[in-house]
This record gives sequence, structure tokens and C-alpha cells, in this order.
Amino acid sequence: MEMIFELAILGTVLVAGLQAVSDPGVEQCFGNDLSNSPNTRQDLFTGEQMFSMDMLREAVAATPTGNVFFSPFSVYNALLLAYFGAENQTEASLKKALRIPETQNKMSMMMAYKFEKYFQNMRQINGSESYELRSANKLFVANTLKLRECLAHLFEDEVQSLDFHADPEAAREVINNWVETQTKRQIQDLIPQEKINHDTELVLANAAYFKGLWQSQFLPEHTHKEVFYVSHSKQTLVDMMKQKGTFNHIVSERLGAHVLELPYKGNEVSMFIILPPYAKANGIEAVVKELSVESLQEIIEDDLPRAVEVSIPKFTVEQSLELRPILERLGVGDLFQATSDLSGFTGTAGPRLDDAVHKAKIALDEQGTVAAAATAIFSFRSSRPLTPARFIANHPFVYLVYDKTARNILFMGVYRSPYN
Repeated sequence: MEMIFELAILGTVLVAGLQAVSDPGVEQCFGNDLSNSPNTRQDLFTGEQMFSMDMLREAVAATPTGNVFFSPFSVYNALLLAYFGAENQTEASLKKALRIPETQNKMSMMMAYKFEKYFQNMRQINGSESYELRSANKLFVANTLKLRECLAHLFEDEVQSLDFHADPEAAREVINNWVETQTKRQIQDLIPQEKINHDTELVLANAAYFKGLWQSQFLPEHTHKEVFYVSHSKQTLVDMMKQKGTFNHIVSERLGAHVLELPYKGNEVSMFIILPPYAKANGIEAVVKELSVESLQEIIEDDLPRAVEVSIPKFTVEQSLELRPILERLGVGDLFQATSDLSGFTGTAGPRLDDAVHKAKIALDEQGTVAAAATAIFSFRSSRPLTPARFIANHPFVYLVYDKTARNILFMGVYRSPYN
């Protein structure tokens, strides 16, 4: 089973993918002021995590009773690309929304971004027999639009020219086919009809794909139909997977919830399942409110394996997210206004961002693969439960897929029901 995510930003700009860590094109576009901060990469990681928590809060508020699933990592990086081409007030609003400190500037963030892209490319080339993780960017540019020479150089592997004006439907098919190929056919028809028109100038598509096997797999013969409590007044049946094993399992007083780590083979990527007490009203909202960079680090760094009886639902969630309203509430609404300034891409009056499309899919089964969900039925206590602990995911929970090596939250979600 696999989990995939796709994000495209339509009608405007965005850029992607870089080659080496050192590139003269960076100085040509952004100058050579590297800022005085020695913490550029750490600031990038922290900014991504802060943005991820904020986006989860907005997504849950927008879908208060349904499932939520998205990739904050890809959304953040798409917006970071927009930041590189933004100027004036648009640049300032993006910098604030992306949680980039005042001590950093475009030059320093571009170098950090280039290093991370180089690191991920090397990681993909070296490969892993345990899991597959990749992210690809593509900048589809109208053949009538000329990018600044230095940006065209920085992103030459990602730029593809399309004739949006003559045949917008053919251009849409090219983009959707690229997305489908990058996600191994998991994300199809990303961009709906009529989203691309004669006036489209730039489309930035980002596709992220992850497929992993559980380090400790569930046996199919232990999967049975059991009750899942959607709410205190509604219940349904789900396929519940079970196993007994040794896992990191903590009680987070800050989050008011039990947390279980389910690592994928290779031990570089894990799913963390955050389970509020069943009896607690608005448990999901309470957890989401308290999630922060600090609370995330607490649960990731707590390495105390113990015997745990685990029960989690087997599920598939495919979801399109209304991305533009969420981005507007996160402070980047300026991108969608006529006054937006993306002139950094062209050196003259820049294009405007018209819309944003986000589509994600996750599948979880006994073997593993991307994102899972789990939750416990026992009520919260401030001390550790007796051994063996029981983690029973039979009511709504928060989950995230975290890349420990790159310190990125790849995917986040809330599982409330087996129904999309």
C-alpha cells in the first residue's frame, strides 16, 4: 500500500529542484549576503515544523467532523519557492507565514534549501531497500514568459515550457500525466478541467511519494472487524489490525494523550499516533491546539521502548483539500490578490497566483506503507500504564509520518471515520 501526496499551485509561479550545494546563480539572483545567523538549516527545519502545526490547526477547523490528510512538507516547500520569486509586501507576508526569522534572508534560505534538495537527491540515488521516499518539483512555464536568467539556471532541470494560450487542455493533460507518473498512478486528474486557461502563465507541481513496510508487521489472520467509535453517539465497524511488540509508547502530559511510535523498516521514518482519551470532549481539538515544535520534539526524542498490545484500523483515505482558504488564513492571501508581487521570477511585472490544488492519498495495511492510524481506548493518566500497555485505536486520533533523518513532517492527518 502506498501513501502519496500531490500539490499544484496554478496560474502563477513557483520553482523547484536544485543541483549542487554551490551555484553562482544564487549570488546572481540574491546577492552574496549570507546573513549573520549560523543556524540557517535549523531555522528552516523549525519553520517547516511550525508551519505544519499551524496548517493542521486550520485544516481541522475547516473539517471539524471529517478525516484530514495532507503533506505540510510539500506545501511548505511550494510556498518557499514562491518566496524566492516574491518581492516587497508579498515577500514579507510569505516570510512571516513560513516562519523565517528576521536574521535570515533569501540568500541564506536558498543555500539551505539547495543543501536539503542535494541531500534528498543523494539519498534517493543511494536508495533504500526498506522504503521508498521521494519528492519531485516541476515548473511549467508559458512559452511566452521569460524567467530571469539566473532563476532559469537554478531550476533548469525542473522547467518545462508549455503553450497554455493555444491549447490549455493539452497543457493540463501534460501536467496531470507528470503527476500521475511521479506518484505511480496514485494521484490522477489532479487539476480539474477549466482550472487551466488561456491566461495561465505558471504552474508549480510538487509530487511526494512514500512507501514503507512496518518494522514490525501485523499478521493478516489477526485482523478482525471491531467497533470504531466515531463519536459518543455514533459507531461503525472497521478492520482492526493487532499485534504485540516492543514500541516507544509515552504519556504526554503536555498533549494530554498517549503517543505510539510505529517505525518503518530502515528506522529513518516513523508514524506517530497521538491518541486523546475517549472520554475527553473535543479530544482531537485539544491535542491539535497543544501541538508545537517543543511537544513534537518531546515525543520524538522519548526513546523508552516497552511491551505494547497494539490495535489500529486498516484504512485508505483519499482526499482533496481546499487549499487556498487555508493558505489565506495562514497569512499568504496576498499571493491570490491582484496586488501580489512575484516580479522576482521575471525581473518585470510578475504573474499572480490564482488557485491552489491539493490531493492526497494514504493506504495502511498489515505490511505497512505510509501513514497509519492508531488510538487507545483507555483514559489518560499522568503515569505510565502497567506492562504490557494497551494501545487500541478505536476512536479518533491524530497521526503524522516523520522523517527522522531530514527532520521533516512528511504527512499529517486526523482519522475520525472509515468514510471519507
